[in-house]
This record gives sequence, structure tokens and C-alpha cells, in this order.
Amino acid sequence: MNYDQWRWEARAWLMEMLGRKSAAIQAYEQAYAAAPGNMRLAHLIGFMYAQLDDFAKAESWLMRVCERDPNNGDAWFNLGFVHDKGRAWQKAIDAFKKSVELTPNQDRAWYGMGMAYAHLGNHEEAARALEHAARLQPMNGHAWYALGMAYHHMHDPDQVKRTAEQLAQFDPQRAKVFIRETERPDLHHLVAHID
Repeated sequence: MNYDQWRWEARAWLMEMLGRKSAAIQAYEQAYAAAPGNMRLAHLIGFMYAQLDDFAKAESWLMRVCERDPNNGDAWFNLGFVHDKGRAWQKAIDAFKKSVELTPNQDRAWYGMGMAYAHLGNHEEAARALEHAARLQPMNGHAWYALGMAYHHMHDPDQVKRTAEQLAQFDPQRAKVFIRETERPDLHHLVAHID
């Protein structure tokens, strides 16, 4: 057992419990220094930097994890998230693709990929990714809304209607906004009961 690593991890955990994230990160970094190559710690440090919106440091730590542990789908997802927050859409797409290649049921990676494609204006690819997200989490109103908007930008009124019908079943408020945003008053009857 590496007692230095254990001691620093215990301190980091305590700092986290006290809400002192910066101090927790410093302690985790000391734990990593005591156990270089520990990818669990590197991933945790990268994740915590992302929580503090320090995306440059988060990216650095997460890239280290992805390079040394390329089969870690969660690390690829977190790297995609960091790239997304930095508006590096293509890098986000690449990381999310790697995540879903390793963990195909990672609905958040499919969603992130779809949103990144949408930011690039590639609504066909956005729809493909968001279809996966919606299939994996059929009650995710955000995924259905984004999917419907991709269909709207693709000028596919039948799919817009199908999306509005699906949303109206479990998230009528979001369906109402979706119908308004897609300028489809013909679908208002789906949410007329919430006026």
C-alpha cells in the first residue's frame, strides 16, 4: 500500500466534503505525484477541473488518461464534454465518437455528439446521434427537443410532427415550446390542454 497516496487521497476526500474543491484538487495532485501513472486519480483530477470550469487543465489531465488508457469510455466522454464547453466542436465530436465506440449505451455521449454536430450546422449527423440518445433515454426531453430541431433544420415536417407527438406524451411544456419554435401551429392540439 502506498501510504503517501492514501494520506493525500484522504485529505482530498475531506476537502471535497467540506466543499473546498480547489484544495481537494491540490491534494489529489499530491496523491497522483505519490502514485504516478494512476489513471483513476488523473481522471478524477480532470473531472474536478472541469467542474471548476478550468477546461485547459481538465483537458490536459483527461488527455493523459485517454492516451494511457484508450479504452476508458468515461474518460473520452469527459474529454468530449470539456471540448464542448470550449466550443471545440470537432474535437468534441471525435471524443464522443470514441466514447460511444467503447460504451455504445452512453446516451450522454450520443447527445453531446449530436449537439456538437448541430453547432457545426450538420443537422443530418446531429439527427443520427440524437436518435441514439433518444432511443437510449426515451423520456429525455432535451434529447427529443434537440432531435426535433435537427429535423426542423433538415426540413422534414413528418419527423417534426413525430417528435412533437412523442414530447407531448411525457413533457407537454417542452412540446409546447417545440411546436412554437418550429412554427407548427397545426400541432397545437397536442398541447392544447396545458394552455
